[in-house]
Amino acid sequence: MQNTENNSIRTLNEDIFEKLFREHFKGLCFLAQRYVKDLETAREIVQDVFVAFWEKRSVIDLSKSPKSYLATSVSNKCLNYLRDNRKFNKDLLITENLFGEMPAESTDFLVVEEITKKIESAIAELPEKCREIFVMNRFEQLKYHEIAEKLQLSVKTVESQMSKALQHMRLRLADYITLVLLILYFMKNN
Repeated sequence: MQNTENNSIRTLNEDIFEKLFREHFKGLCFLAQRYVKDLETAREIVQDVFVAFWEKRSVIDLSKSPKSYLATSVSNKCLNYLRDNRKFNKDLLITENLFGEMPAESTDFLVVEEITKKIESAIAELPEKCREIFVMNRFEQLKYHEIAEKLQLSVKTVESQMSKALQHMRLRLADYITLVLLILYFMKNN
């Protein structure tokens, strides 16, 4: 079986790629989740690995097990994510400490207002259904299955739309992420 898989993988086409994806996606998500402790992040990492695998198919040594290649890629990408996330959390702690040391009156409300507008603008750019699902999840605190039930959609559709919304928000707010998180935290708790 392994030998047959390796021989057929040497000429990777869409059908074989799809078969690999269907066979290994779930297991790779479990692997990634062991590192990052978040299913959504784990899924994104695995999806990114499959995209890179497809894009690099002409230069990857496919005589070796594709499952091993994918597992190694997922592990490496998870370690990179953890490294980058640790830096981010360190920056967030520094920012929170700075805010904690400043008197409340000295907070620059214009900056907060500007970033709030950027958040609102990024949310407004989402397609209607995607925006509705995002708002229900993030601001109304509804779980995916509750949103699916309320909108008469499948949970998979809700997951997919949330993934798109989060990716969009990350891209649009990348320069402001630390401040955005603080503002969202305060908006949510007020």
